[in-house]
Amino acid sequence: MSEPSPAVAAAIEGELRLLDPAVRASADLLADLLHPEFREIGTSGRLWDRESIIEALTADDAPRPGPLTASRMRGVELGPDLVHLTFDTESKGLRSHRSSLWRLTGAGWRLYFHQATPFGARPPADGRAPNGE
Repeated sequence: MSEPSPAVAAAIEGELRLLDPAVRASADLLADLLHPEFREIGTSGRLWDRESIIEALTADDAPRPGPLTASRMRGVELGPDLVHLTFDTESKGLRSHRSSLWRLTGAGWRLYFHQATPFGARPPADGRAPNGE
């Protein structure tokens, strides 16, 4: 497998930082990684914007998930300033397929859009659904 491009590597680094509980608990660190026009469709289907996700993640009573592990992370440059990442996460037995768009800004790579879709069983090694879809 070849090394990722510098743009894909930067997006992967940013995504891994966002999985860090210390980053998720810091409004300043989150603000550094989220694009001003950030939007997310969460695992519950809820729509989030930059301000609401920062507020929810950093609230004193915010749930603190256990360690979040990422697997099968892949990226592709869609243009000189846009990277698409896909990966899976697992925390306390809850698994999600994830998709992120990272945009290059004057301040560096920022997460522009994120979507998480929960799934039950571990996918087959070839990534295909059991019915071949």
